[in-house]
Amino acid sequence: MYIYNVTIQLAWPIHDHWVAWMKDKHIPEVMQTGCFSDFRFVRVLEVDETEGPTYATQYMAPTREDYDRYIRDFAAALRQDAFNEWGDQFAGFRSLMQVVN
Repeated sequence: MYIYNVTIQLAWPIHDHWVAWMKDKHIPEVMQTGCFSDFRFVRVLEVDETEGPTYATQYMAPTREDYDRYIRDFAAALRQDAFNEWGDQFAGFRSLMQVVN
């Protein structure tokens, strides 16, 4: 199992609308790609929130091939949608992790 983690810090003025957009639009669109079997949407605690809150979304990919397909076929368009919606009011980073049992 692979976890594609996207961590985003956003500006306070967009907070409520961004959370709703994530729940109602972006996360469902990512899940509709069929590349991930589950997700978690969490708020990161114990961080400086002066500029705004930080959230992480973790998408679970059963195989590396599923993750690679997402990156190859879907990621660019979905990232562009976020930029079109929110511009420079957020900053983030992405990481890929492998579950170790």
